[in-house]
Amino acid sequence: MCDHEKSKARFDIRLEKMDALTIHRLHFAFTVTFHYIFPQLTMGLALLLVVLKTMALRTGDEHYNRAARFWARIFAINFAMGVVTGIPMEFQFGTNWARFSKSAGGVIGQTLAMEGVFSFFLESSFLGLFLFGEKKLGPKRHWLAGFLVFLGSWLSGFFIVATDAWMQHPVGYALGPHGEILLTSLWALLANPWLLWQYLHNMTGAVVTAAFAMAAVGAFYLLVKREQRYGETFVRVGVIAGLASAFLMLFPTGDGQGKNVALHQPATLAAMEGLFETEAGAPLALIGQPDVEKRRLDNPLEVPRALSFLTYQRWKAEVKGLDAFPPDRWPDNIPLLYFSYHIMVGLGTIFIAVMALAALELWRGRLFAERKVLWLLMLSAPFPYIANTAGWITAEAGRQPWLIYGLMRTPEGVSPHVSAGNALFTLIGFMGMYAVLAMLFLLLVYREIEHGPEAV
Repeated sequence: MCDHEKSKARFDIRLEKMDALTIHRLHFAFTVTFHYIFPQLTMGLALLLVVLKTMALRTGDEHYNRAARFWARIFAINFAMGVVTGIPMEFQFGTNWARFSKSAGGVIGQTLAMEGVFSFFLESSFLGLFLFGEKKLGPKRHWLAGFLVFLGSWLSGFFIVATDAWMQHPVGYALGPHGEILLTSLWALLANPWLLWQYLHNMTGAVVTAAFAMAAVGAFYLLVKREQRYGETFVRVGVIAGLASAFLMLFPTGDGQGKNVALHQPATLAAMEGLFETEAGAPLALIGQPDVEKRRLDNPLEVPRALSFLTYQRWKAEVKGLDAFPPDRWPDNIPLLYFSYHIMVGLGTIFIAVMALAALELWRGRLFAERKVLWLLMLSAPFPYIANTAGWITAEAGRQPWLIYGLMRTPEGVSPHVSAGNALFTLIGFMGMYAVLAMLFLLLVYREIEHGPEAV
């Protein structure tokens, strides 16, 4: 073989590896994004189910029990879909990301195992009792079953977020003789300083999703003039919970998570804000388009010095731009990171406005007859899903080019013997299966809404 042919062969191998890595990343991004459609609603609904059961217990009104049963059925559909779409992700750690699993399995295996052994079985066991044991359990024990479903759901979220928080900010580890990552402190893993705000921000986002979903269904019933009392209950609970959780998303959870990024991932913060040059008194970009090649933000609309104040509580504080870091430490896809972050923040601001308007009409006693606001609530239902997805894209794209921040680059964690063709074949297969699951999910939820809360 001549030198030219050898060079071409080496290039083809490098191209194959690059293509396989890209497809592996797309594969996991697709499966995890589709999967998270379901847990965010179940985690949020778990809290609202406890609220409805508490109202039933305190008032003795069977209306609230029927309302809780209705949302428990939707919870069960979501839970089943979450299980079906979550299991393949566990296998992907071995099939698509084998080197990552081999290196870091001793750490992430702890939290993933605890999620399965403790929280998942707690949630699933008491969900069965909550769905089918109301008559035998009695009011107080049935409330306790609902509370334990909530506890299991939120514990599940904690262990999953703890896994991601360690990848964002690794703590409590040591490197073994062969480069493997060894866990030295389980407490350090579970008390990761990154974990608290990320977990609270994530779970608050789940409550926003559930609150908008509940308010949207209630608004639908009021608009079509059926299930009137249930519609009023769903709207009232959804609006109050939505307003509180939307504000909590902004402060303190969003603020705390932003400070995490500024402290531990300053290059990520610069990319999120489109800040290419280090600046004292840095402005906050409301809109604009990042031009990475020219290293500037086009057509910006900025609030002067606001970024410095929000980050360091000083109007003239210096905020590091991307010019303070070598390009190989920059996030891989700055436009994706920038726009996903701004979509998340923009929608979060809109959520506060929508729920504040609805809460004002509720306080005035006019909401249930105010058709324009009811339409607004009903049509807003998909947007929390978009905001939560954009938030997770911000977190994961912001960590790049690291799979484990500061320890393992993303190309180092991929499975070396799974070709681009194999990965693409399974990705297309998953897309087809998940399309069928999505249609089935929508059909089942539609049937529950059509049957209404009075259905046996």
